[in-house]
Amino acid sequence: MSEKDFTGKPLCLSGRGVTRVFGLGDKKTVAVDHVDFDFHEGEFISIVGESGSGKTTLSKMLLGLLNVSEGEILFQGKPRDISTHAKKKEYWKGIQAIFQDPFSSFNTFNKIDTVLLDCINMRGGKHLPMEKKIEMMTEACSFVNLKFAELTNKYPFELSGGQMQRLMIARIFLLKPKILLADEPTSMVDACSRATILDMLLQLRDETGMTVIFITHDIGLAYYISDTVYIMEHGKFVESGKADDVILNPTAAYTKRLISDVPKIHEEWDLSTVDLQAQV
Repeated sequence: MSEKDFTGKPLCLSGRGVTRVFGLGDKKTVAVDHVDFDFHEGEFISIVGESGSGKTTLSKMLLGLLNVSEGEILFQGKPRDISTHAKKKEYWKGIQAIFQDPFSSFNTFNKIDTVLLDCINMRGGKHLPMEKKIEMMTEACSFVNLKFAELTNKYPFELSGGQMQRLMIARIFLLKPKILLADEPTSMVDACSRATILDMLLQLRDETGMTVIFITHDIGLAYYISDTVYIMEHGKFVESGKADDVILNPTAAYTKRLISDVPKIHEEWDLSTVDLQAQV
């Protein structure tokens, strides 16, 4: 966790009054409720909240996979225009994602070579010699501690979950987007792989200067990895600021509860905030 100040850096993604409503009338649900945010170049941001807090809905709006019901999102200081498929494709050159489930992120029928070559082609490398493409794919795999020579001609389903998560990061290494949105990317891997993946994301940020938006329910991970933290409850940001300020000196009751819910090895666990009836 770093102590960098990003307030003087250019903004890459901002939101004003961003809202998403599902349904109509009595069945209306406000999933994201008039949130404001400013994400700077090179910043590592965590959006923290429990299931149903609205963080995944917000991430889909940031990616352009869901329309905004109200408010606006600005990309590099200008109102974002994703009104046509061509404009969306252009936007996606600047923002990419790593998702929670690596198995649903790859086309089962495409070999790993095809997955990586598509990334090179997207970055304008379609006409590069094959030797150069292999060199680039080898470098990307090496960055995530995989060997391209052992992956070539294999299908994604032949890899473990941890290998597939790392392959998703290799894709990002090749694409080099300005913004990476990582939605619970470590929830399906063991603790050792989780630490490795988080360190890879930090290294990727440091080497390329990309902005990373990390969506998580784990406030401990957010503190470990983030420059800035946004705490989300019932579709609203209840607290935000530097990771140290938010997590060491929380002001919102919800933030305090999230912190108290993290088990401490050398302290007696406080179960007073747990609704035991709801668990039955």
